[in-house]
Amino acid sequence: MSSSQTFVGIDVAKAHLDMALRPTETRWTVTNDDAGMTDLVTQLQGICPTRMVLEATGGLQRTVVAALMAASLPVVVVNPRQGRDCAKATGQ
Repeated sequence: MSSSQTFVGIDVAKAHLDMALRPTETRWTVTNDDAGMTDLVTQLQGICPTRMVLEATGGLQRTVVAALMAASLPVVVVNPRQGRDCAKATGQ
């Protein structure tokens, strides 16, 4: 991984969104509402991430995915089981 690449993991919950960046390990949380989406998009546009990954969460991910795509940010939605399998394979 090049030092110029930034990857973002987003954990989606009903009330909030938790972000974690690699390689810096920076973390932050925003509310899962219109104000939180605006804050999230603004912060991520400033970071210019290489890729953002979040798990499909029974529909809760739809609003954040739409906001990120509307802002032309590189977002990928993964199946939760595949995410867990990947973590297991890497010993996490």
